[in-house]
Amino acid sequence: MNAGELQYALGMAGTVAFAVTAVLAVTPRGIDLFGACVMGLITAIGGGTIRDVILEVPVFWASDLNYIWVALFASLVAFPANRIMSRTAIHDLMLYVDALGVAMFAIQAAHKVMNLDFGMPLAPILLGVITAIGGGLLRDVLAGNTTLLMRKELYAIPVTIGCTLDVVLVGLLPEHSVAIGFGCALMIFGLRAAAIHWNLHVPTWMTTQSRAS
Repeated sequence: MNAGELQYALGMAGTVAFAVTAVLAVTPRGIDLFGACVMGLITAIGGGTIRDVILEVPVFWASDLNYIWVALFASLVAFPANRIMSRTAIHDLMLYVDALGVAMFAIQAAHKVMNLDFGMPLAPILLGVITAIGGGLLRDVLAGNTTLLMRKELYAIPVTIGCTLDVVLVGLLPEHSVAIGFGCALMIFGLRAAAIHWNLHVPTWMTTQSRAS
């Protein structure tokens, strides 16, 4: 698998993960199938669309409608899950699936920016984070939920660490970019999964509440 195939595989995996996450987040509110599909689609392509607008390149899904079809199909499959799963189970599953989507989209975006040699070395990190969290932020805002960035959860920090390590290692070992990409994606997912499982939070000294106490 070359770098281009890696980008595509990660992008598709992230599309599925974010679409499913969005549907699981909104179905307990009584939304209908059409609304769930719209939410899944916006969440799946939102972050990547913002990234491509910044890069001033054709939006990724315009030249490959498979992203749209995959997002819609994933939304359709996820919609009935609300009827067979408890609300607690849906919430827990949503967090882990979201972690997978974040990891996939972050590294896919970082590699795309590096291949375009855009704003090196900071732009791949910044746009990796924007791509990873953009869809989730849109999802939470549209669903009326508190965004993960507004909580103390370790959310954007693992993404930033993973993208930074990816950029550094690919710069040093470009011939191993595929393996590095997979490794960094797994690291981001592992950090997010650990934060979810053990309820890890941003240290108090890094929050505004530390100044108020």
